[in-house]
Amino acid sequence: MGNDEDGPGTANTMRERAGESRFKFWFLLRANRLVLTGLLTVAFFLAFMTGVFVDPVLSDMVAERAVIEAMFSTMISALITGITLVVTISQLIISQENGPLGDQRQRMSEALDFRTYIKEVTGKPAPADPSALLREIVDTSEKRANDLEESVEKLDDQELIEDVNDFTESITGNSDAVREQLEGQQFGTFDVVNAALDYNYSWKMFQIDRMEDDYQDVLEDEQTAAFDDLRTSLAMFGPAREHVKTLYFQWELIDLMRLILYAGIPALLVSGMMLTFVNEATVPGSTLGINNLLWLVGAAFSITLVPFLLLTTYVTRVATVAKRTLAIGPQILRKSQR
Repeated sequence: MGNDEDGPGTANTMRERAGESRFKFWFLLRANRLVLTGLLTVAFFLAFMTGVFVDPVLSDMVAERAVIEAMFSTMISALITGITLVVTISQLIISQENGPLGDQRQRMSEALDFRTYIKEVTGKPAPADPSALLREIVDTSEKRANDLEESVEKLDDQELIEDVNDFTESITGNSDAVREQLEGQQFGTFDVVNAALDYNYSWKMFQIDRMEDDYQDVLEDEQTAAFDDLRTSLAMFGPAREHVKTLYFQWELIDLMRLILYAGIPALLVSGMMLTFVNEATVPGSTLGINNLLWLVGAAFSITLVPFLLLTTYVTRVATVAKRTLAIGPQILRKSQR
């Protein structure tokens, strides 16, 4: 499908719509957060060692006991403050799940109302699994798009027929791609949210509005009803995606809290040992022309940064997803699609 802003076709995947490079997209979203944290830790260590190798003054300064004490005493303070802050934020997240009985009953009532509406739209009980729920809505939208295509073929307007055919082809291609991504995925991984982001429902809803306005003099009650049915199923994808996204954010941030606590204890231990025991006599000699003490300082300082790098990688993905999903419904915020 083309990307003409006046036609029904546009890039469907989030990366294509955003116009980002593959590496940037991988870094922000697709990369495993633990692997990315490890790569950033190694990159910092290599940058640190390159600096002390290139600059003899920096090498001599880092080897001084006073500098080592300053580095790691500062890190201990930063780690304690950072871990405390993360625990506080996690408590705010968990507190959203707590509340009086009336609030919990309201949450249950709203969830059941949504599932009932899903059943009315799809004709089937709403699946319990988030990925299956999204697939069901995608399948229903594709079926209704095909029904719309058959309906407009009864009209004597070739331009409308071609427009709807292109639109249906775009929905079918997008649906196939999203179904393939969702197949077998379990909630708790980014793959479910990523597949949901690749379903370009906002643009599809806008195209329905556009075609109804462009061909209002041609459309009959049957075609208008078919457009409305398709709009309804596409509109259901919006809140379903937002619900899955919200649950994923909570899941991800709770995982982040746990990982930072796990990484924070070794980081504090390493900082304390470097602050208390390490000096020039601890690791005499050199390796590859660099004092062994500098290797130790660089490795230890990199380890103490792991909690902060974990925070960086996880929050980067959460913030990127949040930015890509600011609008709900037929509102296009990206310049590439206006």
